[in-house]
Amino acid sequence: MAGRSSKNIGGLAARRRRNIWIWVSAAAVVVVAVATAVVITVRPWTEEFRHGGLKIEAAPSPQAPSPQLAAASATAPAPSKLGLSTALGAVVSNPDLGSFSGSVTDAASGNVLWSKDTDKPIIPASTAKILTSAAALLVLPSDHRVTTKVVATPGSNTLVLVGGGDPTLTAQADGKGYYSDGPKLSDLVTQIRATGRTFSSILVDNSAYTGPTQAPGWDPADIAGGSWAPIESVMLDGGRVNPLVEYSPRTPTPALDAGRRLALSLGMDPAAVRTGSAPAAAATVAQVQSAPLHDRLTQMMTHSDDVLAETIGREIAVAAGAQPSFAGAAQATLTALNAAGFDTTGVVLHDNSGLSTDDRVPARLLNKILTEAAGAPAAAKAGSTQTTGTQSASVGGAAGTADDPLAPLLDYLPVGAGTGSLAYRFTTPKDHMAAGWVRAKTGTLSVSSALAGYVLDNDGRVLTFALMSNDRPPEASRPALDAVVATLRNCGCS
Repeated sequence: MAGRSSKNIGGLAARRRRNIWIWVSAAAVVVVAVATAVVITVRPWTEEFRHGGLKIEAAPSPQAPSPQLAAASATAPAPSKLGLSTALGAVVSNPDLGSFSGSVTDAASGNVLWSKDTDKPIIPASTAKILTSAAALLVLPSDHRVTTKVVATPGSNTLVLVGGGDPTLTAQADGKGYYSDGPKLSDLVTQIRATGRTFSSILVDNSAYTGPTQAPGWDPADIAGGSWAPIESVMLDGGRVNPLVEYSPRTPTPALDAGRRLALSLGMDPAAVRTGSAPAAAATVAQVQSAPLHDRLTQMMTHSDDVLAETIGREIAVAAGAQPSFAGAAQATLTALNAAGFDTTGVVLHDNSGLSTDDRVPARLLNKILTEAAGAPAAAKAGSTQTTGTQSASVGGAAGTADDPLAPLLDYLPVGAGTGSLAYRFTTPKDHMAAGWVRAKTGTLSVSSALAGYVLDNDGRVLTFALMSNDRPPEASRPALDAVVATLRNCGCS
């Protein structure tokens, strides 16, 4: 989903300008006199001949574009509840929204400006990844990496591929798989060969994860449909059959397939690969590491990658001392949010991706996380109704700090009409005014559509929002949600 557009991103006045070169041509004129014909001839070896007789001006010197970034205005007029409610009146009454709940907040003050059934737990779809991303930022270092290793026991001719929970390993010949900066199977092969030892068989150790490989509420048909692979502790390109296609069919046996590909690369019989456990005395003969957490979170959120969400959820579980399973990861995520002061009342999580139709999350929680990431004042984070505050420079991008660890979350969100799962939204005449001005996490299931993120309104004020629709098909509810966000962008509601 690689659409790109010129854009102003969220709370930043950021614009990418495309220089369009204008070629100025002076046409050669052929003058024909009635009495005496005078013909201007063009020699065939000239530039003019090759361009149909046109005179070609020298091309202008190249110029590099220079995007300008600036924080959202700290003095932009604050929107009012009445103004916003009036502006939203028609679009939030659209029957295509179905069972609808939502919340909109002024990021600078933390004031909730508009809400509807905001405490009602509703199917979040992939907006649940906001919870996963927030919990990861709260409990893991941004440069956290996952290790995949190969071990062997002295005197043994069997290798054990030990999965550590990284689905981004690639076997592509050029090392460029689906995930940018993913580790390479070829590096494992090189290290194994460098030992000088001869091996004849491979075991695949999946013991890093416990419990079932799919969550309640998941549809097995989505494996062939390309949404997910069984969650195992080692995969190639997230289990994709075609590593370069986002929604390629996935394999039902990702860990074994990784072992078989390793066997092939080492000249072994892939049919002899089986699952097993690494011996206690086994020594590491090769290892590779994933990209740092912040890169994987960006990929997870931008492209709504379900497999990455589940494996990152297990990283959260391990850091919390919980079981690296669906249940353990979901509980560790809620525990991290509770510890940070977020009210998770009503939340039911069966996974960390939002694929489960049994998940429930209130819009209030999603919006609260985004408001805090945007730098709402401390009193507002605690639920204050204060009306003053300075717009945080973290809106639109900043590294997390001990006082504001969630700030990077804003950078992980797709850009409307620009990137990831929002690349082809906000492109119609009805909603294009929000293109480039909104960053938001999408959520789409057959029974649920959601959108949660932030947008700069027409007065230059940053508004965070969480909008959730259930019981309507996505082809109806998604345009209705986009219309709400476009109204927020177009609103001068002070």
